[in-house]
Amino acid sequence: MERWAAAVDVLRRRESGPATALPRRRQLMGLGLCVVGLPLLTLATVAAGLPGRGESILLVYLLAVVIIAVVGGLLPGVLAGVGGFFAANWFHTPPYATLTVEQPQAFVDLVVFVLVAVIVSVVVEAGARDRARAEHGRLATAREAARAEQLAETDRVRSALLTAVSHDLRTPIAGIKAAASGLRQEDVEWQPAEEAELLAAIEDGADRLAQLVDDLLAMSRIQVGALSVHSRPVPVDEVIDRVLAGWVGPSVTVRVPDPVPEVLADGPLLERALANLLDNARRFTPADHHPEVRVTRSGAADSGVISLSVVDHGPGASPTRWEHMFAPFQRLDDTTPGGLGLGLAIARGLVEAMGGTITPEATPGGGLTMRIELAEAP
Repeated sequence: MERWAAAVDVLRRRESGPATALPRRRQLMGLGLCVVGLPLLTLATVAAGLPGRGESILLVYLLAVVIIAVVGGLLPGVLAGVGGFFAANWFHTPPYATLTVEQPQAFVDLVVFVLVAVIVSVVVEAGARDRARAEHGRLATAREAARAEQLAETDRVRSALLTAVSHDLRTPIAGIKAAASGLRQEDVEWQPAEEAELLAAIEDGADRLAQLVDDLLAMSRIQVGALSVHSRPVPVDEVIDRVLAGWVGPSVTVRVPDPVPEVLADGPLLERALANLLDNARRFTPADHHPEVRVTRSGAADSGVISLSVVDHGPGASPTRWEHMFAPFQRLDDTTPGGLGLGLAIARGLVEAMGGTITPEATPGGGLTMRIELAEAP
């Protein structure tokens, strides 16, 4: 229904066409040239001693009519043609200072002049209307194409969201429900260790569900531009320490230069972005390796750039897929379980909201490195 309504609206606008061929400003300019320009032209021709020149005078007036019609359209052009007819008759056609015509040839010239003036005005107006309709149609087509693209993107996101909800959100809910149902069985006597295991499953499922919902909310705020950013000088070691304080996974190798640099960023947003990158590195780092966080500084002393690189030594990814990895609801290989595929999309959105960038690059020896670049705090 939404697509149908949009299509009907575009067709209605296209069929109705523009209300006027020329802007009102140009029509007023044409009327001004007619009211002011024709009398000045007549005074000039009279002062130049041109009365009696017949066809030459009519050509001069015809040129004026064409100019006025091009500027102001049909109405000013017709008025200029009629005004030129009377001016040529009164001032330049014997007997002068009257509207009578003695010679048939002069009368024919005046009539032809009026007809040509009207035809020129109509042709100019028609051309202006055609150009206006063509421009109106082009804009309508562009709006229609943009609307169609927006609908296609909306459908893609909806489909991806439904797919994610059908699996990633239902899995923790099912685990919570199964563990809770087991604990409520009155005919089963659970051992303390078994109860602790079921309670831990409920807690893990709730944590996972909360993280998934939090990711969806964060992505929606990023997409609508409703993210609140409060940038200030933040020591990078404090950000890394807070991320690793809640870290569950293999140990992380951290390399921070001395003295510790400060970045201009929103601390909690930078923590979330770094945590998402570390989580992706954890998923793809082999058991005999450890994820790494490397901090480096580059640039001038008063305008440096701080890089926080998250390094893994996993299988890596083809450079042709690097940009694709940052699309919402896309995992690095679309097969790794867990999550909605929003980690990298959220990380990029958070970093870009702080004025930084995230750049993927190949890790020497194999793997993938995600480099966050932010301005150094002054």
